[in-house]
Amino acid sequence: MTVRTDLGFMVRGASIVQAYILITVLIASSGCQATSVTASGSNPSDVALTNDRNTVATFSIVAFDPRTGDLGVAVQSKFFGVGSVVPWARAGVGAIATQAWANVRYGPEGLDLLASGKTALDVVRELTTADAARDKRQIGVVDATGNAAAFTGSACHPWAGHRQGKAYCVQGNILTGEDVVDAMAKTFEAARTERDDENTELADWLMAALRAGQEAGGDKRGRQSAALLIVRDGAGFGGGNDRYIDLRVEDHPQPIKELSRLLSLHREFFIRARNER
Repeated sequence: MTVRTDLGFMVRGASIVQAYILITVLIASSGCQATSVTASGSNPSDVALTNDRNTVATFSIVAFDPRTGDLGVAVQSKFFGVGSVVPWARAGVGAIATQAWANVRYGPEGLDLLASGKTALDVVRELTTADAARDKRQIGVVDATGNAAAFTGSACHPWAGHRQGKAYCVQGNILTGEDVVDAMAKTFEAARTERDDENTELADWLMAALRAGQEAGGDKRGRQSAALLIVRDGAGFGGGNDRYIDLRVEDHPQPIKELSRLLSLHREFFIRARNER
């Protein structure tokens, strides 16, 4: 087994004997299982392993609204600037969340595959099959016809897993438990059903799912950043791109609350201005 760099970080300053014991214990306890739906529960090495700065421990949701054509991703994490890593989307094509030991190539390459006619499931299979480190990856994909697919690698830190539904999927790793993704899925479906009564749209449903995930426990390490990305053809500033909503909270004690505030500001300034053109 390859000892990952976070072990090197931990043994600094320890004696040779202490380091040997520590590494032996971590190697013995580091196996965490995940399936296409769930991964194992707590593990004695969780806290030590999550010191790895390359692991984007997070919970996210990707979704498609067939009525408007909107595609989007919402995410929160105990990771600085999660919006620069996890969310990817292209109008008329699809939306992707890449996380855990995140492979950012999954974003642009996955969107290109979707644009070529591949389904969400095709994309997940193609990306992960070609990736030697797939056991450390987590990905959720939705395409512009409403197909959704997700993958949780067997080496993702627990709790890790995902849920898939009609035109959406939720996924997370290093969570307090499976209640997080269950709450996100249930809340998203309820919010979507009430769209006409509440006069809401995809951005609102994604934000509701994030709040539900946090209330259910969220990232077991805490919270730090969040992001919301919604694409719609020609809906960006001046009509020049598809960035209907693109908001990020890089470092905040309550990132979802701050993201909600930014969404309100965005609607006040950008959407009103677009409607007044």
